[in-house]
Amino acid sequence: MVDMSKVDIQVLVQRIDTSLPIPTYAHQDDAGIDLFARVDAILVPGGGREVIPTGIALAIPQGYAGFVLPRSGLALHHGVTCLNSPGLIDSNYRGEIKVILINTDPTQSFAVSRGERIAQLVIQPVNHIHITEVTHLGSSSRGDQGFGSTGGFNSTGRCAQPEV
Repeated sequence: MVDMSKVDIQVLVQRIDTSLPIPTYAHQDDAGIDLFARVDAILVPGGGREVIPTGIALAIPQGYAGFVLPRSGLALHHGVTCLNSPGLIDSNYRGEIKVILINTDPTQSFAVSRGERIAQLVIQPVNHIHITEVTHLGSSSRGDQGFGSTGGFNSTGRCAQPEV
């Protein structure tokens, strides 16, 4: 029996910058492939952001989408993450993949170096939905409670239960 969660799909890659490596998995069972910076850039502290091209374009098969995610090491060690995470790449997009990086560190700049791993890309199947308008959704155990409601927070954002 085939494990459908591990079915290999073919994604065509066009190298816009042939001196950069083709994205690959760092380890055999990784979910994401590494994306590399095509340019040098400086991310200034306190929210500096730049659009960083990766030097590749993809042909993602219909029924799939690409999701650009931050690298945990950049986030932990430098406060650098992807601003619109996850960044969505539709299957019909054929342009260069670009990543919006932001520096959340309050005092230190971050230098992005050409060829550096800046993000990771996960390809996943996606379903199209059919929208049906209704006048009432019906009830559920959660109702309209959101934004921390399952974590013990009340509507003011404060912990609803005293700490012990």
